[in-house]
Amino acid sequence: MVVFAGQGDPRRSLSLLWRAPEGTEERPPRPARGPKPALSVAAIVDAGIAVADAEGMAALSMRTVGERLGRTAMALYTYVPGKTELVDLMYDRALGELPTGYDPADGWRTAVVSWAADTWEFCLRHPWVLQVSQARPVLGPNEYTSMETLLRVLDATGLEPAALRRIVGLLVHFVRGAARTAAESRQAAAATGVGDEEWWQARAGLLAEVVPDFAERFPLLVRLETEGATPPPGDGEDAHGSYLEREARRTFEAGLAVILDGVEAAIARQAAGPCARGPLE
Repeated sequence: MVVFAGQGDPRRSLSLLWRAPEGTEERPPRPARGPKPALSVAAIVDAGIAVADAEGMAALSMRTVGERLGRTAMALYTYVPGKTELVDLMYDRALGELPTGYDPADGWRTAVVSWAADTWEFCLRHPWVLQVSQARPVLGPNEYTSMETLLRVLDATGLEPAALRRIVGLLVHFVRGAARTAAESRQAAAATGVGDEEWWQARAGLLAEVVPDFAERFPLLVRLETEGATPPPGDGEDAHGSYLEREARRTFEAGLAVILDGVEAAIARQAAGPCARGPLE
């Protein structure tokens, strides 16, 4: 399921995203008599995030959010025009959890590793954010802040703007893609009632039976499985999560190191002069 941001009225959506802090924003008019409305944009957005965290994006609707707040769906429309605007608001509000500053004392590479780890954990806390397409940004304050944070870290590399733009895009897509595998591992076990280990064990023996010449047909795959496989965690090691999730984390860490090696190479090429320029430049 892919959700595209920015499908509502542009002016209304951007006004909601960039609204004043709760308590100072312009509120819908209320009757001269009667109790003060108990709802607010922030309360509705928080309830939407709670629904998506607990039940997934497929369960999100104005009705389910209203039920969590003890109100009808119609009561929400005075504050938020519809589900499309609500998703934009949820996405941007959730991004507000991410740290906005990293200590540059240890160097840009250490800071990027910390940023990537924080973003990975954020995606696993809110896996529904991975369903919000990056093709059309939400254009909210926290989305811009998250990009500005990463740019501040990478600006210390001294790379030219064109290279920084591509590196930021690469890092964001890489972290989201890696986190998606780990998040889907959790979702698969919950949705099917079968864990990764059990799923593979049920098929590994059968695969050898139905494809007796597997090793001859796929020798490099077999070599990787026998020589490059990660052993199960032992005593004192982190054994949290399924095997697939642990492997996704190790692949994420290894891939990030390769990307950052490439950034260091780009820095060296830029320092060497125009004749040494590579694809990032």
